[in-house]
Amino acid sequence: MRDLHLPGRSPVRGTNTAAATSHPLATLAAVDVLREGGNAIDAAVTAAAVLAVVEPHSTGIGGDVFCLYAPAGGGEVIALNGSGRAPSAAAAGALRDAGLGAIPFTSPHAVTVPGAVRAWERLLADHGRLDLDRVLAPAIAYAIEGYPVGDVIADAWSRERDKLHADPDAAAVFLPQGSPPGAGQVHRQPRLGETMQAIASHGAKAFYEGPVAQDIVGKLRTVGGVHTEDDFAAAAVNYVTPIRTRYRGVDVYECPPNGQGIIALLMLNVLSGFDLARLDPLGPERFHLEAEATRLAYSERAARLADPEHAEVPVEALLSDGHAEALRARIDVQRMTPGLAPPELPEHRDTVYLTVVDADRNAVSFINSLFHSFGSGILAPGSGVMLHNRGAGFSLSPGHPNELMPGKRPMHTIIPAMAVRGDRAWMPFGVMGGHFQPVGQAHFLTNVLDFGMDVQEALDCPRAFHFDGVLSCERGVPRSTRDALERLGHTVDVPDLPFGGGQAISIDPDNGVLSAGSDPRKDGAAIGT
Repeated sequence: MRDLHLPGRSPVRGTNTAAATSHPLATLAAVDVLREGGNAIDAAVTAAAVLAVVEPHSTGIGGDVFCLYAPAGGGEVIALNGSGRAPSAAAAGALRDAGLGAIPFTSPHAVTVPGAVRAWERLLADHGRLDLDRVLAPAIAYAIEGYPVGDVIADAWSRERDKLHADPDAAAVFLPQGSPPGAGQVHRQPRLGETMQAIASHGAKAFYEGPVAQDIVGKLRTVGGVHTEDDFAAAAVNYVTPIRTRYRGVDVYECPPNGQGIIALLMLNVLSGFDLARLDPLGPERFHLEAEATRLAYSERAARLADPEHAEVPVEALLSDGHAEALRARIDVQRMTPGLAPPELPEHRDTVYLTVVDADRNAVSFINSLFHSFGSGILAPGSGVMLHNRGAGFSLSPGHPNELMPGKRPMHTIIPAMAVRGDRAWMPFGVMGGHFQPVGQAHFLTNVLDFGMDVQEALDCPRAFHFDGVLSCERGVPRSTRDALERLGHTVDVPDLPFGGGQAISIDPDNGVLSAGSDPRKDGAAIGT
């Protein structure tokens, strides 16, 4: 149990349902749907749609989705890949010829066809009880009638003033009176509300065909994109076979590549060979081992992760015991491992993760994202759709597995997770924060399984991330630990902002009690009933 003298909060407990998201309005909307007879899928899509309005820098209908779903709380886990594809005229060679070594984050070439709306419709049709008209109703109301801007959201919004100013259409929506709205101010997005109403009435085709698609394609082509209406009309999402590993007797499931869930599993495989439970969870030994596992796993990511429809991704080999042993053998517990070049990773922190468990123990782990804050910064004016910049995840290096190609999906950072014990779903969880996500998941899960923390303590626990040659430690990591890490050879700093955010719900297999947590690094909330 946490020290009640210190700031913090307890997990939310319930016996019927639970929902946890990064915004109270989204969590409440999910619970309302559950009370009306909807299931966890209905509630998850409802929450995601609300977040697409009230947390606009992180997510939107112009973004992508990944989902893991355990029906009736069983051990079977279903995975949906709702990531979009590059347009049919995309050409890495043309961008190289234009002098580009990488795809700029605010370029139209960073915009793949968004998958979110198609994913929402598919999940509801296959596994939900309600239709788009009901689940989108709260989001539509907030978009048209307005919503109060949250404190963490206002801070993130204020940091993107220059990006939003660069696109007059984005500035018109997100810089009212020329400035980002402050915490507690009411913001409205009426055109987005109208677009969501069209989707509610006519289905996903209202986004991928007709006036909305014309508006998006027209804007993209105006700023130099090669997208066509046919690219949008052809958009599709697909179910995929989840991948897994076992850690401390628990099966941990992830979506397969093109997502980076495999890196979280690889980190767990490496860490499984160390007796973490004997360590101080805030001590230098724990953070050193985590940092070294990060460096090794992310080097593999930089070299191998791609769309498996277009490149060979050796999933089985990467997750083999032998590979984990070989990587583990490279770790020196007394000093930072020399000779590992840091992967070149663009930093970002914006995504939403949510989880819902309903009365039938359907469990959903769901993540929706624009990638960078406000995505590409390109807004389609007629529809109010902010477009993500996932295409910046492509490589322009000739022959690289993740090289930009027509119809290809980029390497993706967003990764929902599901932990299963025996034949029952035990804990849907996820940690936001872009490239940090595999580290965040490994940190969270080891907090629970090695250090005995409850879900809220595990989310609250201070974090560190070895990124671009620097081990950045949140201020909650003790100074003595940071000093010791420097003596081990790490370059240590304290970042301006904390790492990510997260949600989790654990299901007690004996009494069925749901314990939900929501990360204090966001404006979020968990509710149990």
